[in-house]
Amino acid sequence: MDGSGGRKVIEPPIEPSIEPWMRGPLEGVHPLLAPLFYSFQMAREDLALHTATLSQRDLWARPFGLTPVGFHIRHISGSADRLLAYLQGRELTPAQLTAMDAESGPDEPTREQLLLAMENVFREAEAVVRALDTSTLSHARTVGRKRLPTTVIGLLTHMAEHTQRHVGQAIAAAKLVAALA
Repeated sequence: MDGSGGRKVIEPPIEPSIEPWMRGPLEGVHPLLAPLFYSFQMAREDLALHTATLSQRDLWARPFGLTPVGFHIRHISGSADRLLAYLQGRELTPAQLTAMDAESGPDEPTREQLLLAMENVFREAEAVVRALDTSTLSHARTVGRKRLPTTVIGLLTHMAEHTQRHVGQAIAAAKLVAALA
């Protein structure tokens, strides 16, 4: 056990060349909502694969001043959590604001802690999205202190693409760290 109630960090798939979106429809998930699930699954698998051999030092290294792999994983979790609040029509809590400020902080969680935190946020988001009524996709939502306008589908799209943006940055940083080792 890993202290997470029996949940384990996702490990890379046996056949990584078959991306989640090419594995068929997701049971119980509307096709318009599936891209977020595919994005999350791809993030789980890609980050597990590309961080598997990184040491704690490598995870937080800043080669050529780049942002560390660990930051990207922590930011994926934090941003997904914040976007989920906006999706649900909520403002950010003081705890979420504190966590956002701490994303660039000096603490350096382990790979397992980072991937587990990401997994927990993804599972929560997936549960919320599974329960969404697709007739609400065009409903208005706001984001941030400025309450910038968007929609439910806009938030879902951004959650998926923002996750993948940081997955790509984490992979590039991991490869650079490994090449420099």
